[in-house]
Amino acid sequence: MTSLDDNGTDKPVAPGGASAVGTSPPATVPAPAGTSGTEDRLAAVATSLPVAHSARGYFNLYVQRVRGGEMGSLPAVGGLVGLVILFSAIQPTFRGLYNFGNMLTEGSGPVLLAMGLVFVLLLGEIDLSAGFAGGVCAAVMVRLMVGYNMAWPVSIGAALVTGIVIGLLIGFLRTKVRIPSFVVTLAFFLAFQGVALFIVNNGKGAHGDVRITDNVVLAFENSQMPKWAGWLLAAVLIAGYGYVKLSAQRARRRQGLLGEPTVVLAAKIGGVTVGLLLFVLLLNQNRNVNSTPVATNVNGTITFVRPPAVEGVPWVVLVLVGFFVLWTFVLSRTRYGRHVYAVGGNEEASRRAGIAVDRVRISVFVICSFMAAVGGIMIGSNVAAVSVQNYSGNTLLLAVGAAVIGGTSLFGGKGRVVDALIGGAVVEVIQNGMSNLVQGNNGSSVQYIVTGVVLMLAAAIDALSRRRAGATGLG
Repeated sequence: MTSLDDNGTDKPVAPGGASAVGTSPPATVPAPAGTSGTEDRLAAVATSLPVAHSARGYFNLYVQRVRGGEMGSLPAVGGLVGLVILFSAIQPTFRGLYNFGNMLTEGSGPVLLAMGLVFVLLLGEIDLSAGFAGGVCAAVMVRLMVGYNMAWPVSIGAALVTGIVIGLLIGFLRTKVRIPSFVVTLAFFLAFQGVALFIVNNGKGAHGDVRITDNVVLAFENSQMPKWAGWLLAAVLIAGYGYVKLSAQRARRRQGLLGEPTVVLAAKIGGVTVGLLLFVLLLNQNRNVNSTPVATNVNGTITFVRPPAVEGVPWVVLVLVGFFVLWTFVLSRTRYGRHVYAVGGNEEASRRAGIAVDRVRISVFVICSFMAAVGGIMIGSNVAAVSVQNYSGNTLLLAVGAAVIGGTSLFGGKGRVVDALIGGAVVEVIQNGMSNLVQGNNGSSVQYIVTGVVLMLAAAIDALSRRRAGATGLG
């Protein structure tokens, strides 16, 4: 096997050394059964990745990996940029600040679901029940909150515990009873719809479409941080990202290995810095499209009152960032994360290496259902109510589509949490752009068709890239 050196010429590299920069950690070559050293082998593979001496060599290696089928999130990023340019050119309202903030809040629920689905997809499994699992958890929260006057920490805690229990049940049936995940989650897809309906239609308090009354839960999607808090969040993220990248480079150099070229490292940190500062700057502007003062009768006196400003980063962004950082750390920096990739890459080899495959499989369903609970709460917060219709099949399909479009493989072993963010952005841009572009009776049909075509293209790219990687010896 060969790779390109800094001058673009071929040179030998170690097997497995062509994994894409910034993509999933490579599948491991486990030690024989009954032996120790699995973690050493995992670390050895991780440190054997080729790193170029210069920016030119880095670029050549990246091009080589893309040609070999390791495209990662590149198609999704390219599609996102293209869609934003297209809709911005043909729809003036699409590029408005109000619409930008609106897409953030509307898309947060499916993105949170997609983060959990990434874990399941990494093992080549599927969870068709995630949408209605989120609905059940949200129904538990709102019933305790509205019917039994429970405080928000208790109500939200009960919803999250419900998600964990659901994940344990699904994982047990899949792992111990050996029911295929497609079958067991399809059964729960139907059952959870009934459970959610039962909860919202029974018990104390309002029934049916139950309105959320707690200000804290409503604030997640409908309130904004103070402006200074947005800048503080951006500063923390920039500092954290820079620390992680610089620490990784220093760690490799201490081991006598090459880190990323300084120019590339500076470009990455600079790009993230500019992006985050621009993100906060835009959201800190007044996004209220109605700024005209309205005549109001106050104690017999007509006064003109200006509508309240809508400015600041929505609180739900903090939720998204928190879980993104948490799960990215889990997958990329922990022993458990390496085991997830190992099981997804080769289950039998992982079992012989001493990895508790069943435990890993159950855990990914627990994480998926837990994140479904978080996503379900955010969806309820966005519409200020919990209704079963808000967690219908489209919610699940959009979440799965977000993960797959972002670059997570349906075949297991390849994916990152950032795929959920990128794919979720693509799906939300399509949903938002098409809903405004195509009006009338055919609006929804065109919107679903376009989303389905994009998902099919993402699945086709995944299949073709895996075939290409296998043919070139990079898979």
